Amino acid sequence: MIVNTATLILTSLAAASAFVPLSLRSVQNTFSPEQTKLNMAFNSEQPSNMFDGPMALTKERDACGVGFVANTKGEFGSHKVLTDALAALDCMEHRGGCGGDGVSGDGAGVMTQIPWKLLDEFRSDSCPQPGVGMIFLPRDEERRNNVKKVIEDVCTENELNFLGWREVPVDKSVLGEMALAAVPSIWQFFVKGPERLQNDDDVRDGFERTLYLVRRRFEVVRKERGLVWDDDDGEAYVASFSSRTIVYKGMVQSCVLPKFYKDLTNPDFTTKFAIYHRRFSTNTNPRWPLAQPMRCVGHNGEINTLLGNVNWIKARESAKNNEVCELDDFVDYESSNNIVMTCNTQDFPSFLEPLVDLGRSDSANLDAVFDLMCKSRHRAPCAIMALVPAAYMDSPDLKDHPEITDFYKFHGGILEAWDGPALLVYSDGKSIGASLDRNGLRPARYSITDDGSVYMMSETGVIPDLDESTIVEKGRLGPGQMINVDLVSGEFKDNIAIKSEISSRHPYGEWIKKQRKDIEKMDFDEERLYGEETTTFAQSTFGWGLEDIGMQIADMAGAGKETTYSMGDDAPVSALSTRPQPLYNYFKQRFAQVTNPPIDPLREGVVMSLAMTLGKKESIYQVSELGARLIHLESPLLNGNEMDEIASYAKEENGRFKNAKISTRYNLSDGPSGIKTALDQVCDAAVENVKNGAEILILSDMATDQDEMNESTYIPPLLAVGAVHHRLIKEGLRMDAGIVVETGSAWSTHHFACLVGYGANAVHPYMALETVKQWHSQDKVQKMMASGKLAKITVTEAQQNFRKAIEAGLLKILSKMGISLLTSYSGAQIFEAVGLGEETIERSFKGTTSRISGLDLEDIARETAMMRPEAIEKKLKKLVNYGYYKPVPKLGEYHANSADLAKLLHEAIGLDKKVSYATTRDELENDGVKPASVANYEIFKKSLEVAPLANIRDLLDFESDRESIDISEVEPASEIMRRFCTGAMSLGALSREAHETLAIAVNRVGGKSNSGEGGEDTIRGKPLTDVDDKGRSTTFPHLAGLKNGDSANSFIHQIASGRFGVTPEFLVTGKQLEIKMAQGAKPGEGGQLPGPKVSEYIASLRASKQGVTLISPPPHHDIYSIEDLAQLIHDLHAINERAGVSVKLVSSIGVGTVACGVAKAAADVILISGGDGGTGASPLSSIKHAGCPWEFGLAEAHSALMNNGLRDRVVLRVDGGIRTGRDIAVAAMMGAEEFGFGTIAMIAEGCVMARVCHLNTCPVGVTSQKEQLRKKFPGTPEHVVNFFHFVAEEIRELMAHLGYSRFEDLIGRADLLKESQEQKDRVEKTKGIEMSRFFSGIPNSVDDRSFLRAKIEGGIEVMKEEIVHVNGPSSDLDRDLCKDEDIVKVIKDNEGETNASFKIVNTDRSTCAMLSGDIARAHGN
Repeated sequence: MIVNTATLILTSLAAASAFVPLSLRSVQNTFSPEQTKLNMAFNSEQPSNMFDGPMALTKERDACGVGFVANTKGEFGSHKVLTDALAALDCMEHRGGCGGDGVSGDGAGVMTQIPWKLLDEFRSDSCPQPGVGMIFLPRDEERRNNVKKVIEDVCTENELNFLGWREVPVDKSVLGEMALAAVPSIWQFFVKGPERLQNDDDVRDGFERTLYLVRRRFEVVRKERGLVWDDDDGEAYVASFSSRTIVYKGMVQSCVLPKFYKDLTNPDFTTKFAIYHRRFSTNTNPRWPLAQPMRCVGHNGEINTLLGNVNWIKARESAKNNEVCELDDFVDYESSNNIVMTCNTQDFPSFLEPLVDLGRSDSANLDAVFDLMCKSRHRAPCAIMALVPAAYMDSPDLKDHPEITDFYKFHGGILEAWDGPALLVYSDGKSIGASLDRNGLRPARYSITDDGSVYMMSETGVIPDLDESTIVEKGRLGPGQMINVDLVSGEFKDNIAIKSEISSRHPYGEWIKKQRKDIEKMDFDEERLYGEETTTFAQSTFGWGLEDIGMQIADMAGAGKETTYSMGDDAPVSALSTRPQPLYNYFKQRFAQVTNPPIDPLREGVVMSLAMTLGKKESIYQVSELGARLIHLESPLLNGNEMDEIASYAKEENGRFKNAKISTRYNLSDGPSGIKTALDQVCDAAVENVKNGAEILILSDMATDQDEMNESTYIPPLLAVGAVHHRLIKEGLRMDAGIVVETGSAWSTHHFACLVGYGANAVHPYMALETVKQWHSQDKVQKMMASGKLAKITVTEAQQNFRKAIEAGLLKILSKMGISLLTSYSGAQIFEAVGLGEETIERSFKGTTSRISGLDLEDIARETAMMRPEAIEKKLKKLVNYGYYKPVPKLGEYHANSADLAKLLHEAIGLDKKVSYATTRDELENDGVKPASVANYEIFKKSLEVAPLANIRDLLDFESDRESIDISEVEPASEIMRRFCTGAMSLGALSREAHETLAIAVNRVGGKSNSGEGGEDTIRGKPLTDVDDKGRSTTFPHLAGLKNGDSANSFIHQIASGRFGVTPEFLVTGKQLEIKMAQGAKPGEGGQLPGPKVSEYIASLRASKQGVTLISPPPHHDIYSIEDLAQLIHDLHAINERAGVSVKLVSSIGVGTVACGVAKAAADVILISGGDGGTGASPLSSIKHAGCPWEFGLAEAHSALMNNGLRDRVVLRVDGGIRTGRDIAVAAMMGAEEFGFGTIAMIAEGCVMARVCHLNTCPVGVTSQKEQLRKKFPGTPEHVVNFFHFVAEEIRELMAHLGYSRFEDLIGRADLLKESQEQKDRVEKTKGIEMSRFFSGIPNSVDDRSFLRAKIEGGIEVMKEEIVHVNGPSSDLDRDLCKDEDIVKVIKDNEGETNASFKIVNTDRSTCAMLSGDIARAHGN
């Protein structure tokens, strides 16, 4: 290798660490209930629900390296195909992970052709290719024999002649401790095809179907015989059962697989193909069945729409007609074909194992559906094309291939895409291939050699002995592309060739032209529905407030974009609010972080689509012309004319798409309990109408006139659509009809996302469109248009703008989760509920997580009625301003960060907002900083204690296990303040004055300041030495109250995007490097800096242009899996070996298992941010509706890390709305070791909560880049230090009261917390909230405090904060480069050049990163 010292190279492979604490070399695999349940305050009668939810979300996520090798020459292939695959697997080791012992692999495996030469003793002339099963069995002999008896009996019952068992030869000595503890007994069994199966085809499809059905029968009979054990020796898993393919896999590292399975090194093991897979799991407890390949597929990625996909598959299965099925005959060719094509094989657990199950991984569910589609006569590439479609619209590659476009149009109508980042390698034994998802984020390359071999791999360089001179073709898979090798003919087909062949099998284009109806966007009505008073009355009943019109409708209708806002969400959680909340507000949008990437909707919009369909969806297993008979919608937001067009399709001559409108209104006189009866009636009517042929259900809350509004209320549309959706699934009718929601209660992008996410196919927001017309007609609006302050638009254009804004907002919400298609988002339920009870969830939102229970149906009915005008004391002449977004004095919603709170804190810390450089600062003693006042801090603290409930932690209280102590015995405030950090607030969002003042203050108290994204001025890198007697510095002339020795260099340098400010010098000058995976205020979205705030100075730091708005991509949206994050961590450890690496995550369900993956990826610190964190600018719906309280995420992350033996590898930090010492004490007891202050720290330097950060008009210069406003900045480092000191002293008082002298003794001690009944009683609707079930899941750490220390070589215990992970041999090449004498000399002298040659292989990673760090340390950028 030739290296020029000026060349800085950061490669992208994946991670390993030399630091594996000794304490993790021997970890427990399972934890008893006594160990995981707390013994004191949080005892719960029921098991904890902390990790309830789909397995793929809450318990286990994975990623991997994957590929295949194929050469079809010879009857049985060759051993070289296998050895090449194993060599490639070995070179993929860095894409895998290891268990908690650091040795047991997360999983490695191969799928091959059955090695007939090796297994020759089980073949005969009458049965040359028997069925071969590979099975994991219990180690206990009695258990094993009982399961074997089940296998033999089921085979015999289905006319499979049992030929015998073979124990697979293995070497257990090569296994790690954890893998060895869980290793099953591994066997193969052999069966001969049924004599009665005489009409099987040449490729043995009938035999394969019989084997498939028999395999799914095994598990049912095993359970019937009681052979299920819930311990570490209960495994009975069929890895493969086929006459074509076989799978060898296990919880091992790549290099261990052929050592463990002796068959793999036997020269008689020959094959025409081999799929290989190396797994990186977020979990450390090994389970052998989770290794891949699965039975048909090797999957690298994550299915983001899994819950919806599983629900839709269940709906499809239940729609099948089992009256025409003979489920008891698996043998006859036609019968088995009929079963897989037309019979419901999901809902007969007494006969067949369910097809899909949320207790399985996403890969296992995808594999199961792919397997069934292949068995139902789909060719393998056809099944993959249908399940994971390409973005075909306007694709230049397909312009000359309409047949492929027609294929995708047809299948997109009848099957929702399994959406998410995916590289799939597949085989049904007849062909082998690989396919990328529509975004194409996974690397996938292939090479073809002159001997006919095809090599496909996740990265180049994994076939060590591949001679370049033999390669005749090279390529890479682009987005949505695939390749395929026919294992019989040996023919290789590229993307267009294989897709064209598949697409030409049916006349899809003709079918679509003949059968499909298209609803394109139509003009909007300009006539009003209601008079002005009736409109206002209706708006009030649906929960509209003045803000919704003045902010959201004004921005969407006027400018075609969603409202931008700032400062985060400091209003109460909806379940704690005393104001009436629409049901949507109880749902938090989920988002992608670490294990899958969000999409950038601005730059990747070409792969996204909001198109939806209405009508009956035909079978995906039997392709027919009727599959094209659907109504295709260009947009999910429908207007009145489009609704009329849909209604017209009910006519005989227009297609006979029968409509049925069902009212969701019910009489007010029925009282709150009436909602249950009304919901039953709506669901019953939906079932009856669909049974009678309705293909479009319209759920409508529209009232005909004022009288009907006076007499009736409505079922919230979200509750109604969820209930109907699940009822139709249960009845087997969901595929027979589409659902349109016609509602007055939908105006925000979040509302539309919720409705579609819980089953709606489209929404007619009649009241939102009415309100747009109302807004347009206002005198104020017309005057603004006339004066040029608003663009002059017509009523129609205003409604078009509204639709445009909603559509852009939906794309943004989809993209947060990495989802491309609204059809895949529909019914996917990608939300978490906060504050809804079990009755509500079970009725309408089945499968959604709601961790603290909450409102039942009657509570929802009461809250809906509270919105009515008559529920408001005075006569309603205009809408109420609820103050959900901007605080409204006295009448509005409570906001924790108010101007009043800021004033109280300023009085406590001695800050006068009128004192600044613009006024009299130079003339005042101590720069106008007044003495701090303990009394005033007590008033500030008391104001928060008596304030309305706002956060989950407000429902908790302390309960100590010991006597109080004197405060003199408690550790000093200076030690506590070392745990304080500032939130990641960027220079740009903040002014220079605010940003630098915070950094200096936190550095003074020994805490950790954070640069935020966007880089940092190099002038801040050195301590100040030029401060005069007045506290002024020529280096920072705009600051006051400085001291010599102060440092403005942020301790933590944040990396959110390589685009803005991330340079080698920035990386080597940080003491900790933080990877921002998500931001609390807008997880799944990138930074947003409005153009007016991009000053010349800010533009220079970010290498951008003054005045141009900066909207960065979602943070690290190119990190498409856990091993890619591991690689970035590796990169950062390489360029700055002395810096720790932190990873910022946002609280959401499943963050615990993500945190485990991050810990395994060699991070030093994990930050859990709450969804209520602040921001300089963000879409309003993101601020309000994405991300969960940190109490959930912190408790889950701490518990998952503890349960997986990873807690002593990382420091756990928390931030998001933390304001007081009490907040910190609660966070510590839930597991946090460090604590971030954001908005409150800004208040401590002068912020007055004007909430205009995004407008660049901050009146005190905290968040403005305008020179004249920056001069009004009133803060000094002393103000912030005063605040931190007060908080630390408050903590000391709490510790003394609780009887604890050391702060670390509080960490993880959730047993010192209890649910406060007194607090719960303050709000009527909190009666259903139940905290114990969730928080009882925090492991008991009263006696074992070892997680607070890390153990290094020699068994020495050290503070985790004092050490950092160090790259292992993967950085040795870099170390050699940095030691090269010629290179060292050139860097030192800063002149000349030199060349050096080194051998490099694909396991050398981050090459030249260390070298670039040395250059930056010596010479800057």
